[in-house]
Amino acid sequence: MNRHENEKRFCTDSGIPLRAVYTKDDIAGLDPDTALGLPGAAPYTRGVYPNMYRDRPWRIFQLSGTGTPEDEGERIRYLLSKGETGFIMESDISTWDMLDIDHPDVAVRSDEVGMYGAPLMSLQDYEIVLEGIPIEKLYAHPSGICPMQGPYGAACYFAVAQKRGLSLANLSGTGESDFFIGYLSATRTRPIPPAAALRLNCDLIEFCQENAPKYVPISIATYNARENGITAHEELALSLANAMAYFDELLPRGRLKIDDFASTVGGFGLATDRDFFEEIAKLRAARRMWYKLLHDRYGARADRSLKMRIHALTNGSNYTRQQPLNNIVRGTCQALAAVLAGVQSMGVSAYDEAICTPSEAAHAISLNTHHILQNEVNVTNVVDPLGGSYFVEWLTSEVERRGWEYLRRLEEQGGFVKALDSGWLHREAMRGMIDREKRGQKGERKIVGVNCFVAEAESHKVEVFRPNPQTYEIQVARLQRLRQERDNEQVGTKLKALGITCERGENVMPPLIEAVGAYATVGEIGQLFREAYGIWKMPVDI
Repeated sequence: MNRHENEKRFCTDSGIPLRAVYTKDDIAGLDPDTALGLPGAAPYTRGVYPNMYRDRPWRIFQLSGTGTPEDEGERIRYLLSKGETGFIMESDISTWDMLDIDHPDVAVRSDEVGMYGAPLMSLQDYEIVLEGIPIEKLYAHPSGICPMQGPYGAACYFAVAQKRGLSLANLSGTGESDFFIGYLSATRTRPIPPAAALRLNCDLIEFCQENAPKYVPISIATYNARENGITAHEELALSLANAMAYFDELLPRGRLKIDDFASTVGGFGLATDRDFFEEIAKLRAARRMWYKLLHDRYGARADRSLKMRIHALTNGSNYTRQQPLNNIVRGTCQALAAVLAGVQSMGVSAYDEAICTPSEAAHAISLNTHHILQNEVNVTNVVDPLGGSYFVEWLTSEVERRGWEYLRRLEEQGGFVKALDSGWLHREAMRGMIDREKRGQKGERKIVGVNCFVAEAESHKVEVFRPNPQTYEIQVARLQRLRQERDNEQVGTKLKALGITCERGENVMPPLIEAVGAYATVGEIGQLFREAYGIWKMPVDI
């Protein structure tokens, strides 16, 4: 191996070359006052709160949802009883499609229904999931993964609150309504065009600003882009580009100023991948980039606008079917990176995620990973303990530099929405995914139990969890009963009003909440959106 090849070998997982040792000379151009500051102070590189985990431990969120709505509610209550400090509702892939469960396209894959979340077909299913859960006291992440589904999920959650006599102004939580699953992933969804989805999400932002100010309506979840082949610095650029699309849609409407709503866009769901220090540097760089973008480009001045709040999720795509108990170690390392970087909430992927929907036992291990990090190993005592490290500060700046460069490239494509429409982002993700696969096949990207230290016989056997096998039949029968028992004339009236609102370009949220409150189904609303806005075709073949 020549000198060049030996140097090339030592890189971050995203390909940033690394030297053996870093010294003060590597950060000679770094001004600590302007580039770092103190925790809780601009540019927030060192954390968004002065005392961080001394005052407020990160929220514990675990993905939860499988089988029927009853099953999902039971799992959420179990996780809350074991120390989860907020809850996530996970919806079935048929709900992502916004198709009713008896639609032919769902029926042909009925064996998958309930596998990755509960099929939440109507407000009735939300009521079942949330039964006995005091939503007025908890921080929630209601179902609503894709942009077309996000406003629907928020509407159902708000309708549950209204039927309980609760004020929306007192609800706290975060939605998702994420572009990357619906438009970048190889899903079977039939989404509306990205520009229309952007409009729906902005309607939701405006509605929450006026009616549910404690609720963060969307989360820019680039975790899903990362799983599709995007690198660390590319993830940062995509985060900012997505946020800029919201700013550039909302500001011309003239109803809100940047400091009115920037904080409702400033909740991000980022991945913590396998490269320990690169992920720490990425998360620190993310806060600094957000500050610069909001302060310098958009003129935001409110502290709440300038602080990026981060939810981290350990990257389940790094988990392996082989020797699955090794995934406990992987998840712990990724979680520790998120803690040292100062995130506000976190989920730890369950060790059996590469094999099946997480079992109760696997969820318990994930929860205890949080508890051990918060209570046993003293990593929460000091804010930004790696701040000032020659290597960490150099790498933070380098990830940031590459992030800005990639954002420039993305803007040359016409911005976030046009880069999706043209297929440019898809080709970028595929390039990264193919490169990652090639490095794994060559053994350059080590994966214990897969391409190195492979066990002769599988010693880590786990029980494969399977959701309720009757989920599809149960939910079809429930949907049919709902259609018979609801006031169908009222449903028709509410859907007509929603359609007129879409045609006029007015805010869809008030009539959407009324429609779901009358028990209009996800498929009925999805069809209405598709008729109003059209159906988007993925610009590349995957």
